[in-house]
Order: sequence, then structure tokens, then C-alpha cells
Amino acid sequence: MGVGISLSGLASAVANEGGIGVIAAAGIGMFEPDFSKHFKEANNRALRREIQKAREMTTGIIGVNIMVALSDFDDLVQVAVEEGADLVFLGAGLPLRIPKTSLLDRPGKVTTKVVPIVSSARAAKVIFQYWGKNYNHTPDAVVVEGPLAGGHLGFTKEQINNPEHALEKILPEVVSVIRPYEQHFNKSIPVIAAGGIYTGADIHKFIQLGAQGVQMGTRFVGTHECDASKDFKEAYVRCKKEDLVIIDSPVGLPGRAIQNRFLEEVSAGTKKPFKCPWKCLKTCDVENAPYCIGVALTNAKKGNLQKGFAFAGANAYRVDKIISVKELIETLLEEYERAAST
Repeated sequence: MGVGISLSGLASAVANEGGIGVIAAAGIGMFEPDFSKHFKEANNRALRREIQKAREMTTGIIGVNIMVALSDFDDLVQVAVEEGADLVFLGAGLPLRIPKTSLLDRPGKVTTKVVPIVSSARAAKVIFQYWGKNYNHTPDAVVVEGPLAGGHLGFTKEQINNPEHALEKILPEVVSVIRPYEQHFNKSIPVIAAGGIYTGADIHKFIQLGAQGVQMGTRFVGTHECDASKDFKEAYVRCKKEDLVIIDSPVGLPGRAIQNRFLEEVSAGTKKPFKCPWKCLKTCDVENAPYCIGVALTNAKKGNLQKGFAFAGANAYRVDKIISVKELIETLLEEYERAAST
């Protein structure tokens, strides 16, 4: 949902319907005219503007997703806190050494909640142990993201289709890790399930497995309010199950995307020349990368899929039309109620 797919438009629409609207910070400044020369300033300015715009359109809950692997992670966290984001979701890395003055309890000030994203019970344990020892504090919630998610995945290629790493398996394991910290710190720490959740029945299923909420991305791309271009959304509507492929990202992680000519050419060995104005992700191998993923995703968000591609979850092929966020959430609630009554 990063690089312009979920900004103030989608986030405010979700918040207005009672959900938590999330602005994705990754690549957010790539649409600024001075990005190539002043990338950090462009990212900060764009994130600040999107949070402010969301606030103008909703009184609901607004969160910001910030990848730990981003080279300007600390700056983006600071902006989110300064603008009063209700919570920050921290993924693509373990958020251990966080800016304490920004995110932990500050006397007399509203505190932005911290929600790490993990893909295993082991990762959750490392984070909670470190925070407990070094900050005498815990994250406020945790997202458990399974291998059916879209975009970059926290799994090896071999793990993606291994039942041992399915969300149904790892969710209860994370819940078990978190319980002792709830007791020790005398606080509720919600566990949020993510990755491949598509229907209200799916939501009900994972609530029954111990989740207290779910995070959804793919199905919300198919909404009028999604900040992506019409062509990007239509790529979801047109795609078939076999079009969803696992790619090797230049940043060193597998990712799930919709197959197209651009990806076919890269897979065949074609190198897409680019100049890197900054190393946006710490793990990117700029010298050997066949293309700039930031540029490719920027092009895709704008609808230029000849020069980019769309990240998508495993259920993207089920999106068959573009609807409003309000209609989608009403549908999810109806599906949930049906599942709960059977």
C-alpha cells in the first residue's frame, strides 16, 4: 500500500467508517517536484501534508505505516508524532532502538501508539523482550502478517507456501508470546491479524483464533477512495489467480505482485537503467539492482504500468469491481455477522 496507494483519501474514508485509516509513508515524497534533490525534505513534507489532509476529512483514527528499513525512518517517525498520528505501524525490520522521546510516554502530551508488524512469534518475542528490558514498556499492539500479504514479505520463498508459516499457525503463537507481557504490565495488547484476509468470514475466523482485529489492504485497493490511479485499480480487477507471482525485490526480500510485461522483462534479464538520488531502503543493492523499485512503484501508482508493476495480496484476483469504502465495510460487516451466526 506504500508509494502512494494509501494516502489521506483512503485513510480518511476508512476512518470515517469506524476503522483505522492508515497512511503509508514509504516513498511518499516521490511525487514531490524536488524529490531527486531534496528527498528527505520531500518525504517529510509529503507525510506532514497527508496527515493534515486526513485530519481535515475525518475525526476518526489515523495511523501511519513506516518501514523500519527506510533510511529516513527516524525523521518520518518524528513527523508522524509531531502531526499527532494516533498510532504508527512499524514493519520491514525489528523496531528495537526507537526514538524514545518521540514514541514512549511523554508527561503531559498525547502519545502516539506503537504497533510493530511481525511475521513470527520469535520476532514478537525479540521486540517485547528488548522493550521490556530497555524501556520498561511494551508496544501498544502488534500486527501478525502472514505470507498471503501483498508487497514485501517477511518470509523466505520456501516459507511462503509452508503450512508451518501460515497465518492460522503463527497467530496463536504470537498471542501466546504476548500474554505474559499483558499480565506483567497490566495492560491489554491487541494482536491484529493480517495477510490474505478478504471477507467478513475471514475476519470472524481470525477473531476466533485469538486476534482482536484485522489489517486489510488488497480489498481496499478496489475502492473509489483508494489513492492509486484508475489503471492501477483496474490491474486488480483484470488479474487472474495465476497472474499473482512472487518476485525477487531489489531490496533483498520476496514480494507478491501482479505479473506484467515489466516484470517479465526483468525476469528475462533486462536491466532498467536508473539513477538513485538516495538509498531509500537500507537493504537495497543499488549497484546490482536491475531496476529502482521506488520508481517502478511510483509509475504504477500513476497508472504507467509499462514502466512499473502493482504489488498485491494473494486474493487480488477476487476484486471484480470498484466500490466505495462505505459499501465495502458494510459488506464485510454483513459477511461477519453471517459467519458469526452459523
